[in-house]
Amino acid sequence: MSIELITFDLDDTLWDTAPVIVSAEAVLRDWLAQHAPKLGAVEVEHLFAIRKRLVDAQPDLKHRISTLRRLVLQHALLDAGYGDAEADSLAEKSFEVFLHARHQIEIFPEVQPALEQLGQHYTLGVVTNGNADVRRLGLADHFAFALCAEDLGIGKPDPAPFVEALKRAGGVAAGAAVHVGDHPGDDIFGAQQAGFRAIWYNPQGKVWEADHKPDAEVRSLLEIPQVLARWK
Repeated sequence: MSIELITFDLDDTLWDTAPVIVSAEAVLRDWLAQHAPKLGAVEVEHLFAIRKRLVDAQPDLKHRISTLRRLVLQHALLDAGYGDAEADSLAEKSFEVFLHARHQIEIFPEVQPALEQLGQHYTLGVVTNGNADVRRLGLADHFAFALCAEDLGIGKPDPAPFVEALKRAGGVAAGAAVHVGDHPGDDIFGAQQAGFRAIWYNPQGKVWEADHKPDAEVRSLLEIPQVLARWK
């Protein structure tokens, strides 16, 4: 069956995520130190402890990461002595500061040319567990749709996001779809569970350690057309 749809993971597939998040966390702490002095430059470990408490009480929050981060900030501010209304306001403002910093991303150089080339022949979409917005990154024109776990209420590796992607692409059959991502579980196993073929993006040449294997492996997104040509 000919390939019609290619979906992409975002974090660590189209850009390197770790330095962006570290920087965004630092920007958030600086903002809180200035605008919420009762809480101050709160340590990440303290916020993580609140996060764990909230997720333990409400597990579905792990797929709603923007909502979860707002709640973590709200609880931290309440614990620091702010009233409900002020905590809500500061949590919303500080989250927007974090989200803006989270989008200061350096896209891998190969991304634009790869998407432009693939977009001439295939429908492209996004399936992500993160909260990066391709519209804020100038990438939206490449994609017919972008699905995130926050909106769906469920994330990879559950097959549901991939099944939804087939619907958004106009009812494409799973056998005509490919997913590209870096995570052996979320991306490769999740996509294969939904009937997709899965391409492992592995720029660092890591050794595959999971039991299930990807349908193909690439070091660069520019190698994807070659993989698809072999499958014809």
